[in-house]
Amino acid sequence: MSTIKVTRHHQLNHEQAVAAADGLARSLAKEYHVECEWHGDVMRFHRRGAKGEMRVEPSSIYVEMELGFLLSAFRDRIEQEIHRHLDGLLEQGTA
Repeated sequence: MSTIKVTRHHQLNHEQAVAAADGLARSLAKEYHVECEWHGDVMRFHRRGAKGEMRVEPSSIYVEMELGFLLSAFRDRIEQEIHRHLDGLLEQGTA
């Protein structure tokens, strides 16, 4: 099993940070067929071979994803996509 951990610091208000996290969740859902559920400020997601959560905190967004054996071959690509999406969404939120 392979784990991806990403933390992005931000200076957004709570609404903007949740919107950025939700944007990432929608991208993951579309691109990787991930099912997502919000529980307060924590979004849990899963699909066959992967599970994890994203937490919206006052000054950061934290993503942790566990990949099963088959998806671990795509770990680098998935992690790059998470970084790219979060960077773009957080940049939009500060504009």
